[in-house]
Amino acid sequence: MSIRFADQVAAARRQDFVGRTAELATFTQLLDAGGALVWVHGPGGVGKTSLLHQFAGLAEQAGRPVVWLEDVVAEGERLVVLADDEVPTDVLAALPADAVVAVASRSEPPLHYRTDPGWRSVLRPMPLSNLEPQESRLLLARRAVPEAAHADALAFTHGHPLALALIADVHAQGRGPLTPTGGPEVVATLLTALVDAVPGPAHRMALDAVSQVAATTEPLLAELLEVPDAHELFDWLRGLSVISAGTHGLVLHDLAREALARDLRWRHPQLHAAIHRRAGAYYRRQFDRAAPDDQRRILLDFGFLHRESPVIGAFLQQRPDGDLREVTADPAQWTALRAMVERHEGAESAQIFDHWCRRSPEGVHAVVDGQGTAVGLVVLLTLYAADPADPAATAAWRCAAPAPGEAVSLVRYWLDAEEYQGPSPVQALVSINSVRHYLTTPHLGYSLIYQSDPDLWAQMCEYVDFPRAPDADFTVGGRHYAGFGHDWRVTPRLAWLNLLATRETADEPMAVEPAAAPAALDRAAFAAAVRDALREWNRPDRLAASPLLTTRLATGTSDEDSTTGTVEALRAAFEQAAATMADAPRDRSAYRALHHTYLQPAGTQQAAADLLRLPMSTFRRHLAAGVERLTEILWQRESGR
Repeated sequence: MSIRFADQVAAARRQDFVGRTAELATFTQLLDAGGALVWVHGPGGVGKTSLLHQFAGLAEQAGRPVVWLEDVVAEGERLVVLADDEVPTDVLAALPADAVVAVASRSEPPLHYRTDPGWRSVLRPMPLSNLEPQESRLLLARRAVPEAAHADALAFTHGHPLALALIADVHAQGRGPLTPTGGPEVVATLLTALVDAVPGPAHRMALDAVSQVAATTEPLLAELLEVPDAHELFDWLRGLSVISAGTHGLVLHDLAREALARDLRWRHPQLHAAIHRRAGAYYRRQFDRAAPDDQRRILLDFGFLHRESPVIGAFLQQRPDGDLREVTADPAQWTALRAMVERHEGAESAQIFDHWCRRSPEGVHAVVDGQGTAVGLVVLLTLYAADPADPAATAAWRCAAPAPGEAVSLVRYWLDAEEYQGPSPVQALVSINSVRHYLTTPHLGYSLIYQSDPDLWAQMCEYVDFPRAPDADFTVGGRHYAGFGHDWRVTPRLAWLNLLATRETADEPMAVEPAAAPAALDRAAFAAAVRDALREWNRPDRLAASPLLTTRLATGTSDEDSTTGTVEALRAAFEQAAATMADAPRDRSAYRALHHTYLQPAGTQQAAADLLRLPMSTFRRHLAAGVERLTEILWQRESGR
């Protein structure tokens, strides 16, 4: 009978595995007893997943079926269920009573597992640390690392399994014994040796690039490296032991990423900043084209660039997992959401929550987990007038002082069911979806968010240019709520995104001030800019410098609002205005002259006149009328008339 590929891989894993004797013995005993939840936890790269694979082998030897929870629904008798990530409580509760479950996690078991009498009765915490020296030597020997190199390897790996595995990779590439110098940056030293062994400078830069982003696709890699085709480099990265293929692209092992990222920032700060700028620009372009569901992931990737920030890096560690979603709350959910508000903010605040459920139900959102259970909420309002029923809305409107037609967005409520307004995955998701709202809401003049603990959030809000707005503060039920706001009229969306990108790579991010908003064009300057744009119609590089990119023509005035002024949006606005002329009988002659001179040029004005069979003097009169009429239509759209 032929051997399956999976069997061959499993056999190689067993042969290569060392240590964890006590853990394997404990698991063997649990296989006989059944009904246990083994929680394997420890830092990244310490060998949690490798241990789970050994558990699978032990289970098969004991005749118990093995199920990896991410692959199939776990059903049957005497199951051994393995999960390389934390599993929702209700999923665990639904497993057969005689199952032995092993979960791998960086975190220790959640508090409710350790304190609830029922879960505590089946819980078996299993912390993992580094390998013992003897085990480390055995691992190196099995991976063909010469014995002469073992002492040095142990001296600066301290038995960390991933570090030891990287040493084996370095030796497999013919680097010979390592003699690191300096401090205990174990993985950084190992990765430096690994990077030195790559085929060439382009491959090293590819490693630098992927260390800066959450996940790397081939188009993103090409953008980061500024090359037209990154296929070969992408394939090379895919084959590295420190990289895995994730749902959204190639993902570096966490420790490898941290080491490479630190090394790049220290070794080549200019390249570090350039890669971040290119990534940010790529994400902004993708956001404009993306469907709403994809926009959330793009914003997560954009936020990932800020993870090293001394100001907001800690908050960004609470990256929401794929199960959390923010949905418009169904009326049937309002009672549960109201209970969250009353629990954390009191009865008076809950009554105001009821008001918004009736007044603006589209703004009431539940944050739900994978089973659809509400674990948080946000009430995100778009105001076009004050509302005396809520002191927050009244204060926000007074603070924002919007012009006619301008909207004020207000994050009126936001909370995690357990953590309230503390850092949490719910908080991260609410923040991401709020940013999407800011970038896509037309005619947005001002945005506000309220915090019950302003000291906790002040630095982060200041970093993202939402400074304290004390004029928007209010009190409900004896509790004071502090307002933080952003004036989009002073720092528009493009300038705001550029500010965040600049702060993200700055040594002193808070020293970077927002750029002043460009002065609005008057009628004469607007007309001159239209004429210049027509002359540069077929030169996108020159159109990119047009002052019209700061106008509504390019930044959008409808639900298709773009986050940035783009040449494509500006050209579309011109073409729509020209189409209006083409449809109007009295403008048709002027349109034809304009069309054949600028939009689809005949070559020269004389050639355009000949094409239209017009004397040159008549053609010039029609062309002047066409430019004037086009300018008038565009001005009307820009000024909202």
